[in-house]
Amino acid sequence: MRGSQTLVQLIEEGSRADVFLSGDTNWMDYGIQKKVIKDDSCFLLLGNTLVLIASKDSKLGNVTIKPGFNLAQLAGNGLIATGDVQAVPVGIYAKEALEKLGSWDAAAAKFTMTQDVRAALALVAQGVASLGIVYASDAKVEPRVKVIGTFPADSHQAIIYPVAATVTAKLEADTYLSYLRSTADIKAVSDKYGFIYLWRRVACR
Repeated sequence: MRGSQTLVQLIEEGSRADVFLSGDTNWMDYGIQKKVIKDDSCFLLLGNTLVLIASKDSKLGNVTIKPGFNLAQLAGNGLIATGDVQAVPVGIYAKEALEKLGSWDAAAAKFTMTQDVRAALALVAQGVASLGIVYASDAKVEPRVKVIGTFPADSHQAIIYPVAATVTAKLEADTYLSYLRSTADIKAVSDKYGFIYLWRRVACR
């Protein structure tokens, strides 16, 4: 699985794609600005939640994440995994939340940053990192980790996944995007895998 930055840059370089589903609105905006994504086809499809995870065998129990939350102390001598806080959406959300909660400065040195959220998830699952900050949807599909805390929704920008056709898309892309707007099937799938189905018929920008 590749991150949104990598995917949109591959499209920009000429890789064949009909639809782009982005991990945040910034990389969708990038694709629109670079004129590789159809602006008028873009809509907000899914939402997600930012969670703190530990390995399934960890002795850590549930924690309340709130202002003053001491993540550095919770991690102890272990590492904290998340996406690159400069480029990968999950890492950007994580740093934003921790800064707002007053927890970033003390914990920053303990972070190991990855090229995408699944790589961060794997580090926790394999026991390389003691803790991880990932999306609820990723934690749900990895049986070797457990969620020990949920970040307050107001501690970071809303986690939203926009979707759109590329400028080189085949006609079938419109049919596919219309299907993604069908509440019954898509909501059932999104709920199953830990996403929040938005189904907003509005432009992304």
